[in-house]
Amino acid sequence: MESALDYWSAKALLDWQVELGATEALCEVPVNRYELEQPAPKAKERPRPGMASPPPPKPKPVDPVQVARKLAKSAPALPSLRQALAEFEHCDLKRGARNLVFGDGQPGARVMVIGEAPGRDEDQQGRPFVGRAGELLDKMLGAIDLSRDKNVYLTTALPWRLQQNRDPQPDELAMLVPFLQRHVELAQPEILVLMGNISCQAVLGKRGISRLRGQWGQAWGKPVLPMLSPTELLRQPQHKRAAWGDLLELRARLNAAN
Repeated sequence: MESALDYWSAKALLDWQVELGATEALCEVPVNRYELEQPAPKAKERPRPGMASPPPPKPKPVDPVQVARKLAKSAPALPSLRQALAEFEHCDLKRGARNLVFGDGQPGARVMVIGEAPGRDEDQQGRPFVGRAGELLDKMLGAIDLSRDKNVYLTTALPWRLQQNRDPQPDELAMLVPFLQRHVELAQPEILVLMGNISCQAVLGKRGISRLRGQWGQAWGKPVLPMLSPTELLRQPQHKRAAWGDLLELRARLNAAN
């Protein structure tokens, strides 16, 4: 339909509408823009020679505790648990140790002794409770008719030595506790003897061995007796009397269970 306006009048009217802010001319018939064909998505551009590749996606962070739980749970026997510990790469203690210290004595014995962490002698030999501390422990156990050669199984809360005899960091302990718990499940003792603060922290979640020693507790479905470690008794011989009382308590518990 032809407009009744001449060119100049129409142009003046259009300029006036632009000044008012009009940006688009309207058709006589409304347009449904939702029905308009959408443009096809652009294909990914193939990298050309010399073009920098996009950075790879960042890997998800690994939870060492979850890895440890999975590895420990999958171990059907003590040898496979030892192998799982040897292959565990998330604990930096491993890099500063000479040997993995796993266990000694008789698996399946009624008593399982859990020490703190390997010392220099244990680290060199790859066995728990050796050197002067081991000799003292053997004498203590022998006084109540127990022996690692016959009826005691030994391990440590941590399988690798702590440099400078420091305490373990909470994350170090947390990632190694699943292996220790599985160790107890597979060794199947009747009683756990926890020697020192670190073993009490790992099994009972408590510290303060001077307060805890001699008091029976419960953990992982087992009766637990905290005691001073042989290393501590070598440093403070005056506590040997208290240790002897704890040994008698252990002997009485074993006799009562017969």
